[in-house]
Parts: sequence; C-alpha cells; structure tokens
Amino acid sequence: MKRWYRTIDDVMQSRWNSLTPVQHPEKTDRVLKSTKLEDQIYADLRSDDDTLTELEQSSQQKLASFPALSRDIFQSFYSLMPRRNDPDTLSVAARKFHTKILDHMVQDEDYGTLKTICEGRELPAYEAASEFVSRISDQLDDLLAEIGGKDTSLHTLQKLTDAQELAQQELAELLQRMQASKDRNSTLEQSIVQAANRLESKTQQVEAVTKLIDTSSAQHKAEIATVIGAATKSACEKAEEVRNIIGAWSDDPANLERNTVNTSLLDAVRSSETLQRVAKHLGRFREIIAQGRRNGYAYGRGEKYALELGNDLSRALSSEFAMLASPQTAPLFLKKYQQRQLKQYRRREPIRKGMGDIICCLDESGSTRGDPAAWGKAVALALLDIAAGQGRKFALIHFAAYDSCQVDLFLPGQYTVKDKMAAAEVFLGGGTNFERPLQEAIRLMETQNFENADIIFLTDGQCALSEACTSQLKAHQATHHFTVTGILLDANSPGMEFSLEPFCQNIYRTSEIVGDEIIHTIVSHRI
Repeated sequence: MKRWYRTIDDVMQSRWNSLTPVQHPEKTDRVLKSTKLEDQIYADLRSDDDTLTELEQSSQQKLASFPALSRDIFQSFYSLMPRRNDPDTLSVAARKFHTKILDHMVQDEDYGTLKTICEGRELPAYEAASEFVSRISDQLDDLLAEIGGKDTSLHTLQKLTDAQELAQQELAELLQRMQASKDRNSTLEQSIVQAANRLESKTQQVEAVTKLIDTSSAQHKAEIATVIGAATKSACEKAEEVRNIIGAWSDDPANLERNTVNTSLLDAVRSSETLQRVAKHLGRFREIIAQGRRNGYAYGRGEKYALELGNDLSRALSSEFAMLASPQTAPLFLKKYQQRQLKQYRRREPIRKGMGDIICCLDESGSTRGDPAAWGKAVALALLDIAAGQGRKFALIHFAAYDSCQVDLFLPGQYTVKDKMAAAEVFLGGGTNFERPLQEAIRLMETQNFENADIIFLTDGQCALSEACTSQLKAHQATHHFTVTGILLDANSPGMEFSLEPFCQNIYRTSEIVGDEIIHTIVSHRI
C-alpha cells in the first residue's frame, strides 16, 4: 500500500486532522419516502403477484437492490407528492443507479400523463409500475454497464465505501485517544499514521470508481434515456389500458382498487381484441356522460340543464357578472364576452322526443370491421349507460344483410357486465340492409312496450328502402311517435346519401363532426 503519510505531523497537516467519530446513518436502497399506509397498500398489492416476485428474484442476481427499485417506481407513480430520502442515507446502488433511473423517468414526456392517470389510484399505478419494472429487468445488463461502466462497478463501489467508512471511524477514534492522552505515545502515533494511509487509500479508490461510474453514465446518457423512455411509454400505455377497461366495463368505474372484480375484468378484456378496441372508446364516452351529469342542474320542476360557453348575457351565470365589480377584473369579463367564453345556462329548446326507451340499430356489415365497428359499439354501450341511469329500456339491434340480424335486450336491472361484453363481441359481417333492423325496432315497440322510443341508426353505408317499407315506416312513426337520429360514418365518403333522412330529427356525419363531439351532442340531449 502506498504511504501518503509517514509521520504524525503529516497526518495532522492533512485533511484528516480534525476528524471526529460520527455515527454513520443506516443506508437504504429506497430513494423515495413512503408512509405506513402506502407501504401497506403496496404489500397488499404484492401479496398474490408471483410474476413480479419471480422477476425481482432473477434481477436480484445482477442487482441486489432491485426490489427497492420496484417499490420506488410504484411510489413515484402512486404518490401525490413523491419525496426523496436524504442522499447521505442512500446506498451506492440507490445513489448511482436507482436515482438515475428515476431522474430519466420523471424527465420523460410521457411521465406527466402517467402521473395524471396513476396518482392515488392503486390499480393503474401498480399495473404501470409492473410494466416499467419488467422493461427495466429486460435491459438490466445493458443499463448496469452503461451507468456503471462495468456490471460489477456498483458492487465494487459499495465495498470500497463500506471500507472507507470503517477506516474513517477507526482513524477518528485513534485521533480522539491521542487528544485525550497527556503524553506522546509512539505506538499510538504509528497506528494513527497507518490508519490515515488506509483511509487515504480507500478514499482515493472510492473517488476513482465514482468518477468511472459518473463518466460512463454521462457518455451513455442518450442510450439510457432511450431505454427509460421506452419503459415509461410502455407503462403509460398500460395505465391507459387499465383506465379504459375499468372505465368502459366496470359497474363502478371510479373504483380503481386491485380487487378480484377488477382483476377478473382486466383478464377478460385482455383476452379479447374486440373488447380492448371497444374499451378505448367506451371508457372515454362514459367519462363524457359522467361529466354531463355532474354539469347538469335542477330548475323549476326538476328538468335538467347543462352549462355551456357563450356571450348571451340573459343566460350568463351570476358568478361571471361578479368580475364587473372590480376595475381589475372588468377587462377580463369583456374579453370573455368578446370570445364567447362566458359560462351560461343551456337554453331550453323543444325537442321532438319523449325521453323514452332507446333502440340502437348498429351496422355490422363487413365494411365496418375493425375500429369503425368498435367505435359504433362504444356509442351503443354509452347509450345503454344513459338508459340505465334513467331506468329506460334499451335494445341493441345488430344488422348487416337482411338475413343477418340479432337483437339484444337490456331491461333495467336485468343484465350484467357479461351480457354487455357478449353483445360487444358480436360481429355479423356481410352486406347492408336497412329494412330488417327497422322491422325489428317496430316489433319491439309493439311487443316489448318500447314507448316514445329514440332510435339511433348508426351506419357507414347506403341502402335503398322499398316503397312498402317507406310507407310502413311513415305510418308507424305517426302511431308510435318515435324519433330517429342518424349517425353516418362517412369520413371516407363525405356527404353520402342517407335513405332514412326524411324520418330523422338529427343526422350527424363523421365527415363534418369528430366522434367525441357527436357523443357530447347526443349526451347533452339525453341525460
């Protein structure tokens, strides 16, 4: 061992001359702090997850602190305000590896979206964390080499750091003994010189390995960011998937606990490509419905109205006029007025409908296969959600060619989530015929007591009606007082003709209005 100090005077003139015994804080592999409640929630989530346990055990062979990294990832997603432990309390792995992973993650462009979905919501947070950890585990060898320079550098640095702290404590105690001694003790002085040389050696080794790790991490910053970015993106997609599935199919979409019902629901939907496609739209549509219900307010005898933006002073909320009370906020009122951004009550307008039962005729011809069919089914199930909230009957008529038609009845309180899923997975294929679904709709009115019905007719194709069918439809519309709303998936053929137009009170075209706006409009007239 190289001798930096030969005499006690050399030691007393070095950086170690004022060293005193200190109690080194206990080291932790956790970068983030967590409460007992959060720890209990995580423990409950982990209790039956053998997959993540096996993954952590295999990764521990390369990085002993890997389970703590998993815990920090979940904490970062779930906690409303993630707080970090003091750097002095962190182990080498936590300081040099875990922290780098977390820093790259929070700087990624998808992290904000991820937090919005996962904060305070244990199921999407846990699913996203599991996905992120799985991705990191797959790339662990490369990350250890890129961040550490070598895959053993972190382990080496930890051993050197432990030896350094031990040598530092030993030297501090010897110096304290010397200060307490009245007489010079050559044996003690020699021990101090030896201890100082050991400490200097370990310190310089620690500094050298630390520099190696920091240099490697800086040189491979782009590669590390790419790996972490891909893992973050994948975690975000997983969180969005969970939110969409629960939002679309659960009877309690606000409940995002990791319970038997929700996990079973996730498994069922993930096993069906069709249900996954529908969930991407339906979850969002149900949010629109819920928002419409929250924005509604009671007036007079209890009729429902919604809020909208505009510049009609006769309908503006009183809170908007409050801005005129102060010279400082008056310009803001004028600006909102000019830009039609004042909050106002929606005007009551006569609508030809009896808020009766709902019949949705859904085109499932071959041309709708894929996302158009999924969007249509999501619209149908969103209407079912509206009907259920008001105790109205609902029927879904799947149609294609004349001999391809199926009717699914949903009577209030008499169906389950499985019934809705079964209806969503139906796809007939084939040609397009409008007469058969209209006949079925009329049959429902006459035999199933569908009163003052709203018929929603959703199609992407054209179909001519016979004179007999047209006459029959006119007669039945006069008798049963039903309304027809057409939704035309004509984005690829703008302005296509619609043979039901004479019977429709409203027609929405995807070539003119985006899908979500159509749902907003339909919802505002039906909740």
